Amino acid sequence: MKQIQLSYAFATRAPGRSSGHALLRNPMMDVLQAVHTSGSISAAARQLDLSYRHVWGQLKDWETAMGQALVFWERGQAARLTPFGERLLMAERLAQARLGPQIEGLRAELERAFARAFDDAGEEGDSEVLTLYASHDHALSALQEFAATSTPGGKDTGRLHLDIRFCGSVDAIRALNEGRCALAGFHTQPFAASGSQSARTYRPLLKPGLHKIIGFARRAQGLMVAPGNPLRLHDMNDVARLQARFVNRALGTGTRLLMDELLTQALLMPEDIAGFDHVESSHAAVAQAVASGTADVGLGTEYAARTQGLGFVPLTEERYLLVCLKTALEQPAVQRLLQRLRSRAWHDQLAGLPGYVPDHCGEVAAMKRLLPWWDAV
Repeated sequence: MKQIQLSYAFATRAPGRSSGHALLRNPMMDVLQAVHTSGSISAAARQLDLSYRHVWGQLKDWETAMGQALVFWERGQAARLTPFGERLLMAERLAQARLGPQIEGLRAELERAFARAFDDAGEEGDSEVLTLYASHDHALSALQEFAATSTPGGKDTGRLHLDIRFCGSVDAIRALNEGRCALAGFHTQPFAASGSQSARTYRPLLKPGLHKIIGFARRAQGLMVAPGNPLRLHDMNDVARLQARFVNRALGTGTRLLMDELLTQALLMPEDIAGFDHVESSHAAVAQAVASGTADVGLGTEYAARTQGLGFVPLTEERYLLVCLKTALEQPAVQRLLQRLRSRAWHDQLAGLPGYVPDHCGEVAAMKRLLPWWDAV
């Protein structure tokens, strides 16, 4: 068993940084990934902006350290990873996907710890920190970068550091109600019936007059399948009929609520789905399970599917919303967030993410405005 050591580095923020990039970097995995995708050590070296000799030497050193070959060294043949090399790469991909929310949370915690030190001249009044518990969402990660690097102009152009703690939708709202955060992020089908699982779950947690909803985005959810959709899966009935190997999300997540609603609509039971109890921790982990071949299909966002090069069968558009206490709306950090959410630059960036469109972005509304099922009791 090899020991794992973690480290971190400071880097210049790159606006629009893709959340699909590895959150934890490892030189060996970078090289293996490049060889896997390019089929050539020389092409891998060019992709990584390294010399052929350097990459060749690294691979030989790593093979010695691992005690096994990583690449088939066949003269005149395309470079291929050995089965051991493929397993290493696949294990690392799955670990990154499973731990993505926790890694992002750790990175945010480190950035928050250093934020004051990096603010110009230590002017603490120019910087605000806003704690947000939320269902994991790629657009929120993009917003975190945008909020830290962009100022919308006007009276307040100070910095905003979003301290995002990813968890399930239900747990996020509970954290808000318990005073552990200023905002919570959750997602739901906007036109679900008043007796739906979503309505029954969220209604006891949200109180008119106490909470305010803030619009954010619509995003596509559906079936993540192998490229080309070889099993021709189009809905949950197909998944059940063909006994396709399914990968699920955990209880307490908004996607698990959606899954339960889809089963109810299709008149299916959990036992009708092969792999219903196979649970992964994030959309990225579900996508990786399908990409690795350990599952045939999973429910998740179009963004996660496209990032992994998978096929995607849209089933519904849902609203991703933010919620806060009414009393928090006048806090400077919340006002800065609303400014950024309403900016044209953010709307353009959000619309550029696969499967996302701005939806009442930055609009503060009552429950029934953005949750039409609220009054339909």
